[in-house]
Amino acid sequence: MSDNLDPVTLEVIRNAFPAIANEMAADLQRTSYNMMIYEVRDFCTAIVKPDGELVSQNVGGVSHFVADLGVIITDGFEKTGDQGFSPEDVIITNHQKVAGQHLNNIVIYMPFFFKGELMFFTMVRAHWIDVGGMSTGFGGGAGVTDPWMEGLQLDQLKIYERGVRNETLYKIIRDNIRFPESSLGDMRSQMAACRLATRRLEELFEKFGSDTIHSALDQVFDETEQKCRNVVLQIPDGVYEAESCLNDDGVQIGEPVRVHAKVTVKGSDMEIDLSGCSDERKSGVNSRTYAGARVAYKALTAPTEPVNEGSFRALSVVIPEGNIMMARYPAPMGMWSMVVPTVVDTIVKALAPGMKDNVPAGHFGILGGPVVFTGTHPKTKRRFIVQSIEGGGWGGRPFEDGESATVSVCQGDVRNATIEGIELKCPVMIESRRLRADSGGPGKYRGGFGMETTVRNFVEGDWICEPPKRGDKCPAWGLWGGKAGAIGGYHMRQPGESDFTLVETARHTVPEETQVIVRTGGGGGWGDPLEREAELVRSDVTQGLVSVAGAREHYGVVIGAKSLELDADATETLRAEMKK
Repeated sequence: MSDNLDPVTLEVIRNAFPAIANEMAADLQRTSYNMMIYEVRDFCTAIVKPDGELVSQNVGGVSHFVADLGVIITDGFEKTGDQGFSPEDVIITNHQKVAGQHLNNIVIYMPFFFKGELMFFTMVRAHWIDVGGMSTGFGGGAGVTDPWMEGLQLDQLKIYERGVRNETLYKIIRDNIRFPESSLGDMRSQMAACRLATRRLEELFEKFGSDTIHSALDQVFDETEQKCRNVVLQIPDGVYEAESCLNDDGVQIGEPVRVHAKVTVKGSDMEIDLSGCSDERKSGVNSRTYAGARVAYKALTAPTEPVNEGSFRALSVVIPEGNIMMARYPAPMGMWSMVVPTVVDTIVKALAPGMKDNVPAGHFGILGGPVVFTGTHPKTKRRFIVQSIEGGGWGGRPFEDGESATVSVCQGDVRNATIEGIELKCPVMIESRRLRADSGGPGKYRGGFGMETTVRNFVEGDWICEPPKRGDKCPAWGLWGGKAGAIGGYHMRQPGESDFTLVETARHTVPEETQVIVRTGGGGGWGDPLEREAELVRSDVTQGLVSVAGAREHYGVVIGAKSLELDADATETLRAEMKK
């Protein structure tokens, strides 16, 4: 610790930066226009150094944005030079050749100067509901074969320069998106959050001075790094590997997308090598990010600690150019996040032998079950869009059951949109939203349950039902004798049809009174299901979460079909037979 830095000052500064990022998030959420931000929380807010080092990021929001902020700053300097930023500049960007994501993820950032010197950048990445092309909702799906088809590409452009708006650029954006009131309102919300952060930073620098703040940050980064190293030191040295896949990429049907993780632990250093993953594909499942490796490492080392650049100093990530996780522009990236949760899951799975008391079974492994329907509101005559992300089941853990109805490991505290909020603003009805019975993988500690959400639309419109790519070839796996969880999918019934049919393609123009069921997968089980307490199985049955037949088949627990009472003697006999 610096001689001029006392412990109290260090703690104040340590907590001030995350507090600023969190206040940015609250400001954004309360002023934004689209439910993907104010309900679902598909965004992140952050403070970044001019060299790209992450200073702080908000708690919650989308955790897989953690890897793709600093690269935007360094790219901005490459394009504009060292003197390319001025006070009150506002930069907008979403280009895939730097931080490869779908184009809906718009970054707004601003420089912060103190006494004429550039200190930090305040940043917000948030999901716009539309950026033109086929971007409405979540990026266009597998049918998008290049970025130009997906939507409007914005490459490090100043929407404000020294406080003056670029009217030409503003008009280009406004004229090329379907929901300009929403998207440009969200842009103003992002700018407001950045300006709030600059005011808070000004107050902090006026109080402590530049030297003290930078000295404190150096100390914080060092301590964060050491905490992560202390965890890695507990893992036996060695090379750990695991493999999984997506069923296909939506274009090359039947050809699995390989996910392979090789993790090398040596002392307190960890290397995550994703070279064995599939090469970049013709569909939009490509991305260009270190997010998979960083999210997994953070989850394993310091999941509850604030994140900063020190969180990843002891991590080395290997991803070659042309890999599906390091795709080369203009590879399509409209579904960039489809594979990332499975990458995280596979890294964690690889380390299970070295961290048996800490590693859970597999979770449902995709971002969730998107609910996306768009049309024209009969009262206002304006276009509307319904957006929600339905969670699924997480894997059973070494000490308890997996969580149910929870979004993927890559999404922080992103949540589904409320039924009341959806129905109040859009002409649809959420007929049911419930946990899926028997979807959690059986185990001593069972996997969490997926969801089943049924939606009826009251007007003609377009459903966007991107079938989940992680299907029956790689369900949420069990560990140590646990069994796999159920897989998800979409089913649709149009007026006049008697049965729901499986949805195989993404986009559907449908008449009013169409119903869609969105099902998400369950988590894998941890440990032998025959070792699960019989009373816990009975409790699940009485709550409608496990069927009587499922209790008997997977757990060897005999429960009366009508009485729902446990038959202890029959259970003991059946389990003895099953163990043989």
